Amino acid sequence: MNIIVIDDDKLVALSLKTILESSGTVTVAAMGSSGNEAIELYRSHTPDVMLMDIRMDGMTGLEAGEAILKEFPDARILYLTTFSDDEYIVKALNMGAKGYILKQDFDSIVPALEAVMRGQSVFGEKVITKLPELMVPKGQYDFSAHGISDKEREIMELVAKGLSNKEIAGQLFLGEGTVRNYISSLLDKLCLRDRTQLAVYYYTEVRG
Repeated sequence: MNIIVIDDDKLVALSLKTILESSGTVTVAAMGSSGNEAIELYRSHTPDVMLMDIRMDGMTGLEAGEAILKEFPDARILYLTTFSDDEYIVKALNMGAKGYILKQDFDSIVPALEAVMRGQSVFGEKVITKLPELMVPKGQYDFSAHGISDKEREIMELVAKGLSNKEIAGQLFLGEGTVRNYISSLLDKLCLRDRTQLAVYYYTEVRG
């Protein structure tokens, strides 16, 4: 996968390049340090994913992302930042960014890039905990189109609220094994890997 790294701290950008390319699955095609560079580099390289910081001098990463998505609607932009500000998260979600993860979670960067390549939205754990408060229900998700039953819908919502299998089982008067089976079924139907991705899916696709 070819990516572009944009970070106004050149040492951070170089460190990211080293970490990412050591995975053997990522090639850093170019690096930049500003929003304006991000736009020009995207035009020149059309990467699989752009990994970009948010706070930069001049044009911010969010402003650059908006410009890129306006010109390239299918662009995959993954924000990597030290800031989990509510305003940034909401703006990134609304503009169509594919993810928002924190720099502290270095181990999650390559898996996040791979998930974005598979068409999934990715958010770090600290960001996920904020989603219930930030996202406004739109109530138009068609569960039946995905073959999701009413019980599976209930379980998806409880997973998204952070309940454990045991807590879900107690609330819905089901066995823990039955809850596990329902969650496995949901993951299969939605092509998701784990309950964290299921929670993200709920807040970005169902309630987004």
